[in-house]
Amino acid sequence: MNSITSLCTSFYVSVFRKHTLFNNGGHLAESLLDMEATCLVKKRYKTFNVLFVPRVSSAPALQIGHVSSFVCEEKRKNNRVVTKMALQSDYQADQIQVHCWFPGNTLRDNRLTQHITGPEENIPSATECPTRALQYVHRHINTNGFVATAEPTSESTYLGNMPPNFGMIAALQGDLDTSDGVGKVFFRQDSSPDVLTRAAQYINGAFPEDAEVNPTNAVVVTWVNVATHEPPSRGDGIDKKRNTFQLVIASLETASYAIVLYARDGMQFSSTPVQGGSAVMHAGFSKGLVQGFRVSSQGRYYRTATDDEDSITDLAEKTNSGLRGLWVYEIGTSPYFTNVAPGEVTDLPTEATPQAPTEGDEEEADARRTVYTNGQIKQEPPYEPERVQIEVHPIQYQPHHPGNPEVLVVDDTDINVDVFSYNLGTCANSRNKCSQFADCKDHSSGYCCNCRPGFYGNGIQCVAEGKPQRMNGKVYGKVYVGDSASPVEFTSNDLHSYVVVNDGRSYVAISDIPNTIGPSLLPLSALGGVIGWAFALEQPGFRNGFSIIGGEFTRQAEVTFLPGNEKLTIRQEFKGIDEHDHLAVSTTLEGRVPEVPRGSTVKIEPYSEVYQYSNNLITSSSTRNYEVSLLDGSTSTRTYQWRQTITFQSCQHGESLRDMKPTQMLSVDQVFVLYNADHELIRFAMSNKIGDINGGQPEENPCFTGRHGCDTNAVCRPGEGNQFTCECAAGFNGDGRTCYDIDECRENPQICGFHAICNNQPGTFRCECVDGYRFGNDGQTCTEVNQPVDACEEGTHNCDIPERAQCSYTGGSSYICSCLPGFIGDGRVCQDIDECQPGRCHQDAVCYNTQGSFTCQCRPGSHGDGFSCSPERTKTRCETHRDSLQGATEFGPRGPRPPVGQYIPSCDENGVYEPTQCHGSTGQCWCVDRNGQEIPGTRSGPGSRPMCIDHVGVAPPPVGPTPRPSVQPLPQGTHLLFTQSGRIDYIPLEGYDMKKDDAKAVLHLPEKVIIGVAYDCVEKMVYWTEITSPSISKASIQGGEPTAVIRSDLDSPEGIAIDHLGRTMFWTDSVKDHIEVASLDGSQRRVIINSDLVNPRAIITDPPNGNLYWADWNRDAPKIETSYMDGSNRRVLVKDDLGLPNGLTYDSQSSLLCWADAGTHKLECTHPGHGDRRKVLEGLQYPFGITSYGKNIYYTDWRRDAVVAVDRHSGKESDEFQPQKRTKIYGIATAYAQCPSGQNYCAVNNGGCTHLCLATPNGRSCKCPNNAVGVGCVERDSGY
Repeated sequence: MNSITSLCTSFYVSVFRKHTLFNNGGHLAESLLDMEATCLVKKRYKTFNVLFVPRVSSAPALQIGHVSSFVCEEKRKNNRVVTKMALQSDYQADQIQVHCWFPGNTLRDNRLTQHITGPEENIPSATECPTRALQYVHRHINTNGFVATAEPTSESTYLGNMPPNFGMIAALQGDLDTSDGVGKVFFRQDSSPDVLTRAAQYINGAFPEDAEVNPTNAVVVTWVNVATHEPPSRGDGIDKKRNTFQLVIASLETASYAIVLYARDGMQFSSTPVQGGSAVMHAGFSKGLVQGFRVSSQGRYYRTATDDEDSITDLAEKTNSGLRGLWVYEIGTSPYFTNVAPGEVTDLPTEATPQAPTEGDEEEADARRTVYTNGQIKQEPPYEPERVQIEVHPIQYQPHHPGNPEVLVVDDTDINVDVFSYNLGTCANSRNKCSQFADCKDHSSGYCCNCRPGFYGNGIQCVAEGKPQRMNGKVYGKVYVGDSASPVEFTSNDLHSYVVVNDGRSYVAISDIPNTIGPSLLPLSALGGVIGWAFALEQPGFRNGFSIIGGEFTRQAEVTFLPGNEKLTIRQEFKGIDEHDHLAVSTTLEGRVPEVPRGSTVKIEPYSEVYQYSNNLITSSSTRNYEVSLLDGSTSTRTYQWRQTITFQSCQHGESLRDMKPTQMLSVDQVFVLYNADHELIRFAMSNKIGDINGGQPEENPCFTGRHGCDTNAVCRPGEGNQFTCECAAGFNGDGRTCYDIDECRENPQICGFHAICNNQPGTFRCECVDGYRFGNDGQTCTEVNQPVDACEEGTHNCDIPERAQCSYTGGSSYICSCLPGFIGDGRVCQDIDECQPGRCHQDAVCYNTQGSFTCQCRPGSHGDGFSCSPERTKTRCETHRDSLQGATEFGPRGPRPPVGQYIPSCDENGVYEPTQCHGSTGQCWCVDRNGQEIPGTRSGPGSRPMCIDHVGVAPPPVGPTPRPSVQPLPQGTHLLFTQSGRIDYIPLEGYDMKKDDAKAVLHLPEKVIIGVAYDCVEKMVYWTEITSPSISKASIQGGEPTAVIRSDLDSPEGIAIDHLGRTMFWTDSVKDHIEVASLDGSQRRVIINSDLVNPRAIITDPPNGNLYWADWNRDAPKIETSYMDGSNRRVLVKDDLGLPNGLTYDSQSSLLCWADAGTHKLECTHPGHGDRRKVLEGLQYPFGITSYGKNIYYTDWRRDAVVAVDRHSGKESDEFQPQKRTKIYGIATAYAQCPSGQNYCAVNNGGCTHLCLATPNGRSCKCPNNAVGVGCVERDSGY
């Protein structure tokens, strides 16, 4: 059998007119007789006859063209789908070069009869294939590049005048020509596995996060080499520009999808002639006219290209499916009421190189070479399979009518091409689609959701009457200002809005608006006006937007500024109420606005706007004036035209929309617009009322004027005349004048059921499943999640302690335990190995066994590391450096003298670089590391010495683990914790006095230089930073093992602070010059400040207020800064009269931020919110760390080697403590007996965040760790 029998083949019959041939009726009749239409199944192939009527102006004859076939084969090479196409021509006609996106098929069950419709009527079904009876429903395929869902009107009604008044799926609609014998249109119905598999592959690839779908039917339509329709000219038209594209409508029981493919080398024009001019071609979906309450109006129109010709070119260059030139759209879904949904994968494919054929492909490769470039398929010369005898039957021809375009009718019941389809259902299986504040009601044709009394909305989204509403979202897009050639880009700018519903007042703020565009956006108060309409104050008998359509809709507005005709498009996708009870929105701006000069103000007069309501569509248009006042005092009045459409999905089965008025008028007054250049913030405010288009009698009742005095969380209930009552909204208690939130979680602890946490919110509550559980199908019951558990990470393993054993995760819920080097055992119990065997150390050294390791120490009189000992000590690096410089000097009467200006390093008695190095000639001093390298930013001028951290006594890394430190439990009460090299000590406090006789070491950490210390009052844990082997560690002060929390990606961690409410820690790194945050277990690390830092050290948190404070002791520009705990709203608090601000402390009772400065030798305080500043004490010697407790401030001093107490009120020192170990004292912290009072948004259930919850003054931000790839993290910015 010939190999071609395995190829999939579909045949087409093209019908077209050539004026130079078949100019008599006899030839036409003979041709029609030879080309009888039938469904024919051959032994090897299946034939589908496809007919279409070309554009014909007046010629009376019709020529039957050539019968050809596409031969397509799909193979998989290197995990890529490879499609080859060959074109055969039985009559040796023109060979049509077209990309074989969806090839034909040979399966015997696929039957389709297509026939032609004329301008007057649809021809009924022709003779069907005998093996299957089909009931056909007409669908119209048009040569102008679209499929119609109803009878198309004449082309003069839609060419250049979109959207049309009939339903349309436009693959690429324009005035197209197929009458020259080159352009052709092919179509077929196809349910073959190959085509359906291909369709499923494209759909699922475009929606990777959705459940997998598998279509059951497809209609494939291909427009090949179509040209623009132009007046007749000389020549054969071969040199015309031509487009090739394909539309596939794939359906399954509950949804339909449109797959549109554009050939990269087949998109040669983007506009077509229209009425003496030209119009950009259209691509998209239109519902056409829909019947309203009284009149018909334009239905939903979803454009996939714009009026810019580049958007047409981009169809072949870009994607929403992950494959260049391939676009996927969901156009009818169930059981949700949704709009057209585009694919979600916009990344382009990797550029590919030509693929060489494999051995198994030699036969095909010899016949045809296929090269893959840029995600497109290029064919070289076509394959010619064996010819097949085609049998055809006569058909009837209906003459062309100039008033109607050429139409093809596809008859098929299985294909759903209704772009806006709804599915039947019942409340029994769809109840959870309704709001929790709604009831479900069954109707004969389906079900509807209706909000309960006390709530309003569309049933899918319901909110409490009278409750203020918030809207959060992002702004994207590009906007040109004036004549600028460069746009201002919006990349995820924050948009927040707040509406006092009971008086209709709305407020909108958009952040990060540069001053190059800020003033020019002031006229566009309607950017946020839609939320004013959604929650407008309702006049009697009228309903605001949310009452009618809920919170899921799309708003598209077009603004035309006069007289310059600048155009701006505003597209907003409203996504409903989120888990925080806020309306979510995404806004995109594209276009140009006229320039409003910087410093100008804009005044917008009150205006009214008529809204027209129909089935799933709301429209409005108006002309608005605004006044611009310039800095010189002059004013000018400007105008813009406004047109908008709001599309939504409503329930068609109930009666809720039948009494909706077809027109309503939105009245907007008290419009206030402001741009703050300093904060780059634009604000809009306005009052909104919805009422009668004719105005009617003005309502005097305060409920309708908004002058009622009810609480913002209350509903105003009108009575007779001017009487009214105030009633607290659902979820609130009170008299209506004052309303208090009901804590449903406290009043009914079991309200959320088992394994769930109740999270109270204003006016409502939210249930969340505890870890290890998730909501079941009913959306209410928490069911256990059987997911693998990493016992090593969670600490639930039974391995020995980390100092002796290692836990290794092996997948699933399995792990293995293994002893560390220096220990022996099964990993669950490990014992120390005594490594002190003969020969381990030098003969002049003594071996000391330690836990997991050993040390060698040279005997007295010998020098070395214990492995090598000699009578003379080997010079250290510092000594070698120093002696090399001194050896090159001249000898004078007092010995060697270096040349004038020569720097000689200083070494201590152990030969280690002194941490502070000074130049003998210039008097400058600087800090060095243990290798003698200068630390940037530490150099001081003559007469001043920088504050440098000791690295004296730091031993080289031991062989094996270091000895395990010990922890001494702390007694009850409040204590001071302070750090020295190798230890952390505590001083008990009695009142505010230090009990110096009871001071003890709480933690021994030999050979560690500990800098920062912080205390977690919740778990009674002390945290510290150390720079010897840079790390952050913790230990319980009640006794236990010290644990390293972070050991990697640290250079010099110094300051550390704890948010005991949000369960996070913050630290500074003076080498990386950044501030980082992490969970208290060291996971979820995120850098929050990484710019404009030189020597950051001290850091402190204010958890109840969501603020962070830190000091940078950069000698050139010292400063004290603050930000929210998420790193936003960063600003400098103090920058003048600072020297070396080392320590910071914040007293929550007095709201004072205090610091100790080793440069100015002062102790000072300020109120961060007031900007005042006062001196507490002068004459400090060398302060380092600082903490506060009550009226006292405690600081550590390097010169005094002491902890000093200062009475903040009297401004005098009250006590001093010098520890027995007289070395530098570094950090100091207060270990509270009880946590300070206060709460923040992160204190309960992690603030509802998936990962990091970082408090802010008015809310919290949900942030992802820096390494959050693939962990399902959701980021949310701080609440409004």
